Amino acid sequence: MKLSSRVNQIANSPTLAITAKAKALQEEGREIIGLGAGEPDFETPKHVKEAAIKAIEEGFTTYTATVGILELREAICDSCKEERGVDYNSNQVIVSSGAKSSLFNAIQALVEVGDEVILPAPYWVSYPEQIKFAGGIPVVVETSEDNSFKMTAKDLKEAITAKTKAVIINSPSNPTGAVYSKEELEEIAQVAIEEDIFVISDEIYRKISYSNKAVSIASLGEEIKDRTLIIDGVSKAYAMTGWRIGYAVGSEELIKAMGRLQSHSTSNANSIAQKASLAAIAGSQEATNKMLEAFEARRDLITDGINKITGITAVKPEGAFYLFANIKGLLGKTIDDEEIVDDYKFVELLLEKAGVATVPGSAFGMPGYIRLSYAASDEDLKEALNRINQFLS
Repeated sequence: MKLSSRVNQIANSPTLAITAKAKALQEEGREIIGLGAGEPDFETPKHVKEAAIKAIEEGFTTYTATVGILELREAICDSCKEERGVDYNSNQVIVSSGAKSSLFNAIQALVEVGDEVILPAPYWVSYPEQIKFAGGIPVVVETSEDNSFKMTAKDLKEAITAKTKAVIINSPSNPTGAVYSKEELEEIAQVAIEEDIFVISDEIYRKISYSNKAVSIASLGEEIKDRTLIIDGVSKAYAMTGWRIGYAVGSEELIKAMGRLQSHSTSNANSIAQKASLAAIAGSQEATNKMLEAFEARRDLITDGINKITGITAVKPEGAFYLFANIKGLLGKTIDDEEIVDDYKFVELLLEKAGVATVPGSAFGMPGYIRLSYAASDEDLKEALNRINQFLS
């Protein structure tokens, strides 16, 4: 069988590969601490689960509008106004089967063959693959640890060519936890306006930001709002990864195009999960606020712990629940007669010999680093730090 060339050029998810290997080791009886997956370890809030049960009991189990139920889209608009300071109407919102699905639909609707899309590195692993699937060209802009892995307006301007269609901004960032300030976003917005390029603003971790609260670039004026698409969802902030509900907010023209595409792929998102998401977004935020407090404490625990280990350093993240650690000081060293030739080898050895699952930085376009998720219990984080320290000793 000859597969599509577009499918053949798409890379496998490194997170899934690590998860599969960790699971295989667990099946052999090994105790593995998983710091690889980007998934909150909390329960979905009770009132959200109750809303789903109620939807089932009331028979809300049929198709909905392709773009999502009106109540949920209106709640998203209310949330955008209250939390982001941006006004939208329900025709500017589409609900999809996860934020990844919204992002995929957006790129397919925007990007023509040969169009360039600018990506600050480190980037989320699916960005370049989705761009390539649309026939576009990912243009990677390498950032610096000295600047907390954030792309500057100058970096953006220098990367723009006549073929540039869009730039993807992810704040708070996966994998670094970096959060762009209002001033930094204002400068980037000015470049986007002057150069007439589109902004895809991935804000899935927006509610998980600490002292430097995340700002939406769409809130910085009508001109930038008109050329920005916000991507968000309920997975991270409400511990609802398995419910698969994401959404996009932007111009009616783009939302309609995404709706046409979605009507021929997934159709509407799960009806029951939409009702649950309505309860999450429009209901009490107490559980989310408690998760945020726990994540902040864990952030401090793992950052301090990693920086005490010889050969590894890390910048304290300002959002999300990831630590992007520099392991360049370990490259070339040998453990049990095996040389750490790169970050992939380090991750492999750490999993096999210490039982700690992480993700190589190369998967995010930044070799010499690893990503550790601190969406795990304090006990697991402390034990992981202990194992890493012993492993390197």
